[in-house]
Amino acid sequence: MKQHFLTLPKFSMRFLPIWRRHLLVWWKVAIPSILGHLADPLIYMLGLGYGLGTLIPEMGGTSYLLFLAAGTLCYSTMNSATFEALYSGFSRMHHQRTWDAILNTPITLDDIVLSEILWAATKSLMSGLAVLLVIWILGMSHTLLSLWTIPLALLIGLCFSALGLIMTALAPSYDFFMYYFTLIITPMMMLSGVFFPVDQLPSALQSVSAVLPLTHAIDLARPLLNGNIPQHILLHLAVLVAYTLAGFYLSLVLFRNRLSK
Repeated sequence: MKQHFLTLPKFSMRFLPIWRRHLLVWWKVAIPSILGHLADPLIYMLGLGYGLGTLIPEMGGTSYLLFLAAGTLCYSTMNSATFEALYSGFSRMHHQRTWDAILNTPITLDDIVLSEILWAATKSLMSGLAVLLVIWILGMSHTLLSLWTIPLALLIGLCFSALGLIMTALAPSYDFFMYYFTLIITPMMMLSGVFFPVDQLPSALQSVSAVLPLTHAIDLARPLLNGNIPQHILLHLAVLVAYTLAGFYLSLVLFRNRLSK
């Protein structure tokens, strides 16, 4: 394990054919996948937004519907990247043995892990675009600053796909992922300001929220959808990038250790 930690990642352009392979496979089920990306945010925003919005007309200085829309955009993007990195990534590595076949070529494990992160981020970008499209169609945001949520969605995808691959590298089976969703993803959703402002939480939980990547993503997305420049932009971006780089490196080390046995 120590040797794997000391070996730095080696990047090349050989990840592109793997990414393209994932795209071609996804293209066969593109329509139901796109519909799924649209259905989930619609349920949240129409159900909770209009339902609770009648009881809570305003939150955080904006309509509750738009407040929820920003949280939903980040949460849906996180979810899409996480599902792809966990379930699809584990299938390709463990059950389908796609990784074994690829490793019999000049492509390295570093290329494979990078391609998995980039592909999961691509899927999450599609999810973020779908939510943003719903926001525009419903007329919740008309500002050009909302376009900045598109690269933000990609960064969120990179962050959570890298973190998700750590779990994939450790997982003995699909059931293992329920621990991650139950103990990490769901609490993060509740503590990061998706449904209500973080400042409504007890001070101890606010401290926990401050280090969660989803919190920083929402702190960027919500002002952008309201037509405002987010505060502490560099801090929020630095946190997301740090989680991405740390997640990529740790997952790569764990995959090296797992596949070398």
